[in-house]
Amino acid sequence: MRQRLSSEPDRYRGRRRVPTPPRSRYAAVVTTAFVGAGVVVLGASAMPDAKSVSPTVLDELKQASISNQGVADRADAAERASRDSRTSPESSADSGVWLLPLQGYDFNSPYGMRWGKLHTGVDLVAPEGTPYVAIHDGTVTKAGWFGGYGYAVIVQHADGSEAIYGHSSSLSVREGQQVKAGDQLGLVGNTGHSYGSHLHLEIHVKGEPLDPVPWLQERGVDIKLQVEAIYSEVAAS
Repeated sequence: MRQRLSSEPDRYRGRRRVPTPPRSRYAAVVTTAFVGAGVVVLGASAMPDAKSVSPTVLDELKQASISNQGVADRADAAERASRDSRTSPESSADSGVWLLPLQGYDFNSPYGMRWGKLHTGVDLVAPEGTPYVAIHDGTVTKAGWFGGYGYAVIVQHADGSEAIYGHSSSLSVREGQQVKAGDQLGLVGNTGHSYGSHLHLEIHVKGEPLDPVPWLQERGVDIKLQVEAIYSEVAAS
């Protein structure tokens, strides 16, 4: 062996020698590999072969899957039908929807005696030209000039009750027309025997006027508080 000269480049200078792991570590690695392979083999052999399963069991599993899918499909169809019944415009008549006649008004002059005479409705003060709507589905039996009511609309409901909307500046419907809750009937005005721009609303049952406040409250509408309870989450549930 020749002696390395000090001037000869040291190819190993600055490098660190990686120590050889002990034999015990080699043994552990090899043992773990064999054990893992054994587990895989055992696990694979433990899995049942489809061909080895009884045909009767397979048929039962298949029928159970079909049955569960049928139940899920029926539940999904029922949910869609329920959702459609809540949102479909055609279902509003069947659901008995009652609404406020307009929005953003001041409740004034309630039902009762006023100036020695019975005030047979309620007055809802709003700017002239404010649209008002039908409080419920029905048939327009009057649309035109109606004496002290000025230009008025009368809608007869399916239960026989009538709603009179008075003092309109203009009308949007005609006699004989079918309307639904929320359909525009006319514009607020100051026609007839009126002291200012407002909507006069009356409720008649069997030809007799009733106080609209409690009557509408029984149907989910608070005309004094301007609340349509039938559309609230509590009423909907």
